[in-house]
Parts: sequence; C-alpha cells; structure tokens
Amino acid sequence: MEFRHLGRSGLIVSRIAYGNWLTGSSSRSEETELACVRAALDAGITTFDTADVYADTAAEESLGRALKGERREGLEILTKVFAPTGPGRNDMGLSRKHIRESIEGSLRRLGTDHVDVYQAHRFDLSTPLEETMEAFADVVHSGKAHYIGVSEWTAGQIRRGHALARELKISLVSNQPQYSALWRVPEAEVMPACEELGVGQIVWSPLAQGVLTGKYPPGAGPWPEGSRATDVNDGSPELAAWLNDDVLGRVQRLRPVAADLGLTLAQLSLAWVLRNPGVCAAVLGASRPGHITDNAKAVDVRLDEETVARIDTVLGPVVRRDPAATRESSPPTPDWRLA
Repeated sequence: MEFRHLGRSGLIVSRIAYGNWLTGSSSRSEETELACVRAALDAGITTFDTADVYADTAAEESLGRALKGERREGLEILTKVFAPTGPGRNDMGLSRKHIRESIEGSLRRLGTDHVDVYQAHRFDLSTPLEETMEAFADVVHSGKAHYIGVSEWTAGQIRRGHALARELKISLVSNQPQYSALWRVPEAEVMPACEELGVGQIVWSPLAQGVLTGKYPPGAGPWPEGSRATDVNDGSPELAAWLNDDVLGRVQRLRPVAADLGLTLAQLSLAWVLRNPGVCAAVLGASRPGHITDNAKAVDVRLDEETVARIDTVLGPVVRRDPAATRESSPPTPDWRLA
C-alpha cells in the first residue's frame, strides 16, 4: 500500500480507503463486512470511510465492530453528517444541534472517542455557514475530531468554508467528490480550488458504481432482482445513468488497454483516478473480500501518457464534465427540510 498526506495537512492516509456504504445492501451481510474489512487491513489499508446515514446508521456500527481490537492510532476513521438519521426536522442538515448530536451518535456506534476527519456530507443551504463551521470547531476543539472535510461542495462553498475554518483555528483538509474516468466533473472548478487551498481529494465511486469493472455488458439488461443495478441501497439511481449501451460498449473497448498492461478493468480504472496529483485516496467498496485484495494492487500501477490517451479516446464522448453537476448534488432550495 502507498500513503500520502491529506492535502497540506500532517495527516497521512492510505491511497486506497475502504468505504462501507454498501453495508445493508442485498449483496452484504455482517459476515461479509467483517471479511471485507479484514481484507482491507491485510492489503495495508488504514483509512476507513463511512457515514451516519449509511444503512440507517447500521454501517457505522458494523465498521466499529469490524475494527474492534485494532490499534486505534494506526487507523484513520472518517465519517459524515448531513442526511436524515431520524424522523424529526432537526435530525438532518448542518445545524449546530444536528452536528453536536450526530457526532455523539457516530462515536458511540463506531466505538471510538474520536474520528480523524468529520465531513459535511453535503452543503446545507438552510443553515448559515458560520453556524455550521462554529459547530465543527466545537467538535474539533473538544477532541472528538482531528480535522474536518466536506463532500460534494462547490468550489465557492469550499473557499468560504476554508476561510471560516482558518478563522476558527481548525483544519478543513479534505473534499470527497465523485470522480472516475467517466465522471470528471470536479476537474474544472473544484479540484483547482482545492489545490490552491491545500485541500486533498478523497474520491468516491472511482469505478462508476462498478460500471468500469466491465461487469455490465451492453445489451444484457434488464438486470436481475437483487443485483447492484436494482438495489437502491447499492446506489442504483446513480448507476442507472451509466447503464446504456453506448457507455457499456465503450467500457468493453477498454479491455485491450487493460490487457496490454496485465491489468483488470477495475485496476486500470483505479490507476487512472490515482494518477491525478490532487487525489490523495480513492474510496473503494466491495461485495466480496477478493475485490479489495485485487483492486488494491492498482496503487502500484503507473499509467503512461499513451495509455491515458487511449482511455480518453474510447470514453471521451460519454464522459460527464459539467461543473453544474456538483451543484445538482446538493439540496435544491434553502427550505428543503420543510418540504
């Protein structure tokens, strides 16, 4: 495994992070979760990413059980706050109330007294950013998190949050955007802003919901019940955007590119993501331990410019690049909690 500083902070993370957002899906069980975490540890992965909303809080509990007995100082545990974790109007968002209550719940479920990075899962248009950042500062200054991060914020939102964090003497060190060879939305605005500010990228969905593994051949749908393509807990709404024959056919055309390097399609796709100097870590989920073992090998791959050009030629027409897609991922209006 390779390791890198998270942005310009002193925190070091593994280039592959294990993400357990698949916990609670049709393809996962507690036994599988434990086996996947063990495979991650065996592969040298020390960075583990989760969120309070995953599997209705059960994912944090599962990760806490899986990591029990491991040396806490040797791990980097990241979790997130924003999405609803209860029925009340204050059980969501980035208000002081929700952040203070959520960190306590996350620590209890994870079985630890602190997380290494506490992340805003989305930007909250209904709460003043000053209130949000002051609440995060309280969390850090109380020792319940070492750093803060954000996920799917726009470049402007990250700049404002970073400036407030500095005023409050806390470190906003990471951004977690969707990023893959098919989804290059952060490249235009978000990544340049983060590079300027010293904020590192911990990217999610580097395999485009599994599409870049090649397991969805063109013309093979409809997908069977119980598969990831039909399970909303496995991310099927995001996956559905890629399940068309043009995209799937182009992914299959990458097989010779991978074969020339002795790689699987998944390893090729992960290596493409990790070649970006702003990407500190790629969050990798798995439905089987073997996926972690095989895909973690991508950290040793260095793609030359000719290979990158071949990938761009094949995927170019179906790549998503519009920066507006980052704004679309956040709540559409300030009064979303009252809808």
